[in-house]
Amino acid sequence: MREGNGARMSERPTPVDRRQFLGLAAAGVVGSALDVTADGTVGGSGLAAGRRPHIVLLMTDQQRGDCLGCTGNRAIRTSHVDAIAADGATFTRAFTSVPSCTPARTGLLTGYAPWRHGLLGYGDMAVRYPHEMPRMLRDAGYYTFGIGKMHFHPQRNLHGFDGALLDESGRVESPDFVSDYRQWFRERAPALDPDATGIGWNEHRAGTYLLAEDLHPTSWTGQTAVEFIERYDKPSPLFLMASFARPHSPYDPPRRYLDMYADAAIPPPVHGAWDAPFGRFPMTPDAAFGDFGVDHAIRARRHYYASVSFIDDQIGRIVSALRRRGMYDNALILFVSDHGDMLGDHNHWRKTYPYQGSSRVPCVVKWPSGMKADIRRGATLDQCVELRDCLPTMLDAAGVTIPAEIDGKSLLTLIRKPRASWRSQIDLEHATCYRPENDWAALTDGREKYVFNFFTGGEQLFDLVDDPGETRDLAAGAAWRAASAPWRDRLASHLAERGDGWVMDGRLQTRPRGIVYGPNYPK
Repeated sequence: MREGNGARMSERPTPVDRRQFLGLAAAGVVGSALDVTADGTVGGSGLAAGRRPHIVLLMTDQQRGDCLGCTGNRAIRTSHVDAIAADGATFTRAFTSVPSCTPARTGLLTGYAPWRHGLLGYGDMAVRYPHEMPRMLRDAGYYTFGIGKMHFHPQRNLHGFDGALLDESGRVESPDFVSDYRQWFRERAPALDPDATGIGWNEHRAGTYLLAEDLHPTSWTGQTAVEFIERYDKPSPLFLMASFARPHSPYDPPRRYLDMYADAAIPPPVHGAWDAPFGRFPMTPDAAFGDFGVDHAIRARRHYYASVSFIDDQIGRIVSALRRRGMYDNALILFVSDHGDMLGDHNHWRKTYPYQGSSRVPCVVKWPSGMKADIRRGATLDQCVELRDCLPTMLDAAGVTIPAEIDGKSLLTLIRKPRASWRSQIDLEHATCYRPENDWAALTDGREKYVFNFFTGGEQLFDLVDDPGETRDLAAGAAWRAASAPWRDRLASHLAERGDGWVMDGRLQTRPRGIVYGPNYPK
């Protein structure tokens, strides 16, 4: 793919250093697409800037939905996200429909279901989509800025952000690309190696960060966001996305965060009879499957938990900056992750799987102080929500009409009226990744989950209420096969629009290889 097709590339002037750029961007000098009039209206919307909330999207990479205190994890320390949840709502059945980085982020960006955005597995995000979160908010009069990991393609394609400072986890996928974090690191510590810890981006080995804590990308993302907020002085409302590249591996927290968990009772991985075959795989550091023993899994989880707490402290700093600037009360804040991490559950590692460790994500929403709500702050909601719901939530808060083509729904609907009509289920899928057999689609209503494997024709059914760890595959028992039939029919109905390669005569079809790019993927 080329960098054309109308995509708006980064306007960051290379001679300007990061601190200068932050000052220019926050003041609206760099990349401004807004027309602020003398009476305070913005972009011709007719709405006064002060009447619309700021929108802050706080995002992590590969954080499990059960790795927050506010979702019931007693071992993990996430006091700052928990405080946002106490001032907002926690969605306990939040999912990512295609649980790997780029397709998950595409759903977040567009508000589309997988079939509509066309990325059904791990591949490149398209250069441009008909609806994109930063572009739509910019067009509505917001100043839009991204900090951290975006995983866009090409890597300086901003999809409507007025500006961005990137940390792309060391990936170089566009010619001569160097992330802003890596450029900053070279200036700050020219004699040091940012990858000195020596653990790869997809390994499940763990170690402590070998350099000064303030050189870590987690610290850089948090500090950069704080500095941007402190310098922001435009009259227009702000959309800020602060996206952390952790707790995705490498599991490399600073020592002081690991020490917090020295005596913590870290939950061990869960197993069931159905997952035994996944324990017999080559024992490589980046293996997607394998039984490496409980001690190895606990070590990985301890470092992973410490990485989450490191991020949580940065989020606390960001919230404090919003409060100091008087922006917090009039802000919609969303906290989500793109997908989870199996961390050894069922002898699985990393993501791309239908199971809870991979497909369930955290989702916390704090609404502006002036918005009416029928739930108390600190409430939990159990409807099935998904990353596609983030964009319509933002549009709703901004007073922008949600286009009919967007598949997601505003989460503010449930905050205003928790008993409002909502979807009864959410769809999950992922095209072949790691091994041919890993090609599947699933449906869940948050209480049960049905999985169909396109390669083998096998199916699984789990009771998520009585068996949240998915240790018992109910579809394997003769008495429960009948219980799978309604789910099988629902999945066939959901996939029927895709044609005979997916469903024929009402029956789900097998196939020899997965389909990563669907026909709706923008060319």
